[in-house]
Amino acid sequence: MFSHLPSPFNALITGTGGLGVAFANALLERDSLGSLTLASRSPAEGVTADDRVTEITTDLSSEKGQRELAGQLPDHVHLWLHTVGVLHSDTISPEKRLEHLTTDQLTESFRINTATFGGLLGQLAPRISSQPVLIGVLSARIGSIGDNRLGGWYGYRASKAALNMLVKTASIELERRNPEAIIVSLHPGTTDTGLSKPFQGHVPDNKLFTPSYAADALLSVLANRTPDDSGSFWDWNDTPIEW
Repeated sequence: MFSHLPSPFNALITGTGGLGVAFANALLERDSLGSLTLASRSPAEGVTADDRVTEITTDLSSEKGQRELAGQLPDHVHLWLHTVGVLHSDTISPEKRLEHLTTDQLTESFRINTATFGGLLGQLAPRISSQPVLIGVLSARIGSIGDNRLGGWYGYRASKAALNMLVKTASIELERRNPEAIIVSLHPGTTDTGLSKPFQGHVPDNKLFTPSYAADALLSVLANRTPDDSGSFWDWNDTPIEW
């Protein structure tokens, strides 16, 4: 499926929520997969038992956790899927009005949605700077500045826009360091996971995707990418999204 990658290839999934688990199970169906590392702050639930899987339980949002992950990975990661993100929690909810903005909530959104990936990039740079590598980062269309016509959801929009900037900027350096590197942002559509659960009421049935459907679609999108696409933004339907 991934003609750009060697066979067997080493895969890493950071974040094991609904989409992370779906990605894992989809990859485990491929004979070309050599090893799969799953990293998250809690054990993954629902991943097919397989000797190729290694689980690392650590806080990926902390520098300590990022170093722990880097220290346990193979020398080279060929496929990296980053699925860590937050829209709501006990301390975060989407802001609908300016009066709802707070420094603490914005800081937490950026810490999880943006800084976690940035820190991981720094720690994993030696493992993605040679040999072919394909990096897919879960973003969201709502992080597109050009596509923002509704407003609201300030922290989520801004932190995903910043995540996209990290992807774009990293693609420029990786092109110099590793011409066989591809890094892109991905929009999975509205997927039936815990992240979207409170906001699914107004989503048409045909627009609410199962995690397995979204994962398969995004893996197909990634399989179509070439180094010329590095630093771009794509939806599940293989359509580019403006920044």
